[in-house]
Amino acid sequence: MDKRLVWLALGTFAIGVEGFVIATLLPAISTDLGVSISQAGYLVFAYAIAYAIGSPVLSAVTGQFDRRALLAVVAVVFGSGALFAALSQGYGMLLLARVIIAACAGLYAATAQATAVSLAPVERRARAVSLVVAGTTMAVAFGAPIGALVSGVAGWRGTYFAIAVVGYLTAIAIWFMLPAGIKGDRRSIGERLAVLSVPGILPALLTILLYMVGPFAAFVYLGPITTKGMGLAPGLLPYVMLSFGVGAAIGNTLGGQLADRLGATRTVVFASVASAVMLVLLSAIPMLPAGVVGPVYFIFMFVWGVVAWTFLPAQVSRLVAMAPTSAPLALSLNASSLYLGTALGAVVGGQVIEQLGVNEIGLVAAAFPVLALLVLYASRPSRALQMPRLG
Repeated sequence: MDKRLVWLALGTFAIGVEGFVIATLLPAISTDLGVSISQAGYLVFAYAIAYAIGSPVLSAVTGQFDRRALLAVVAVVFGSGALFAALSQGYGMLLLARVIIAACAGLYAATAQATAVSLAPVERRARAVSLVVAGTTMAVAFGAPIGALVSGVAGWRGTYFAIAVVGYLTAIAIWFMLPAGIKGDRRSIGERLAVLSVPGILPALLTILLYMVGPFAAFVYLGPITTKGMGLAPGLLPYVMLSFGVGAAIGNTLGGQLADRLGATRTVVFASVASAVMLVLLSAIPMLPAGVVGPVYFIFMFVWGVVAWTFLPAQVSRLVAMAPTSAPLALSLNASSLYLGTALGAVVGGQVIEQLGVNEIGLVAAAFPVLALLVLYASRPSRALQMPRLG
């Protein structure tokens, strides 16, 4: 293993912690800044939009830059954005801070993966990229729960101070551990978007967009779902996140294995159906006797983490198979579609809370994985007459 990749993964870890811990911070942010929980949810919407648009645009603009210098600078700006968030004195300042963080996150993730490819020999490039991406998996499984625990001790601002420190440490490590002179990708935005002309790519991107709306309509509002919907104490939020995160780490591995054995499209179908079922169950748990809601909810969160993250590696496999010669470009657009789905999920979940109540989020959210399935089915090859033959 090339130890230099570990320092690239440290950056994706910091990005992942910030991106996922926000779900446990929203109630505290809402109270501290005097906004409603749905307004606090727009912090996720702004982040996701900035990530989705900023990643391809900034990657094209900075494509000619030396990657070591670019990654170090982006890590510094990311850390400064987190510091700005920690010191923000109003909702507008925090919103701006999250936009800065998101733009850096998108550019860092794309550049770090491309750098991993450059550093690794041809036969080890897939493993190199997977190691960098593993930083995100570790962030979901362990980093975000730790961030939630920090929030319980030092407040949500303390969590952002900690994220800022990790961002600065990443910049220092990259500057000293990576070689200079790693060439960037000089392709324009138009050249990057040309992959959309590959048959099947557009429906695949719409599929992940719709799919992500469902889980994130609920996940973004994990705080009020846990405390108001399930009636659990706020101090249990880090452990709820840990349960989900461990499941997500397993699901990420399981999704790749299922895609290899059953086919990527079949795995996407399975994950979409299972996700819709889990979201319906989320709304059913509060109907159980009070004494069993807590244990059932923790088990649910673990299983939901497995199911939700099974989808992602299978989706990646589908895209790579569709555009093997343009895989990095296709995956960049996949990330943008993912975050657009996250943004819409934040809006949908917020509106459900305001109009229907927190316990109805799961029922509404379940419709979106079903819509993703309909797009998948409608875009199937004409020779595929039955669902079991997909993939």
